[in-house]
Amino acid sequence: MYSFMGGGLFCAIVGNILIVVSTATDYWMQYRLSGSYAHQGLWRYCMANKCYMQTASIGAPKWSNKTASEITGAVLWFVQAYWNATRAFMILSGMACFAGIMAGILSFAHFSAFERFSRSFAAGIMFFISTLFVLLAMAIYTGVTLSFLGKRFGDWRFSWSYILGWVAMLMTFFAGIFYMCAHRMYESRRVVGSR
Repeated sequence: MYSFMGGGLFCAIVGNILIVVSTATDYWMQYRLSGSYAHQGLWRYCMANKCYMQTASIGAPKWSNKTASEITGAVLWFVQAYWNATRAFMILSGMACFAGIMAGILSFAHFSAFERFSRSFAAGIMFFISTLFVLLAMAIYTGVTLSFLGKRFGDWRFSWSYILGWVAMLMTFFAGIFYMCAHRMYESRRVVGSR
């Protein structure tokens, strides 16, 4: 039981670090713009060794006629919502993973006040919630990038911050699996011990 919890705690700590690094860094996507390489993250985009705050205008197409201004407004709103949703899900994932780590650490302690509350089960659920949030963030970013931003930039690719997000999802998922296995082992020992 303790080996499952130790493995789960290790996966969760690594996963939470990866979530924070992935969310904070500016290498989700790399592309060529005006003959030079540029890269962007969830918060900033960088070109020619200068970084700027991420706004909706980076992915918006440029139309010159007045009837297209309404379309441009809708596109700008969509791109801004996409950035905000990806950011929000990554932050929520980090918070859920941190809460799972706290519950996971507490599951090593045996307090009689918490006899009816399984901390290992709570930790496993928090890790699965964190996995769901990372999956949602990565799916939103992937879908919008492939269908919208990728078409704007001809020579582009996903970069290492994006890959860290997917690895973080796997780590939090395995942390949840380990803690659920620990919970099942604890429950089966408790049932056998009560006979």
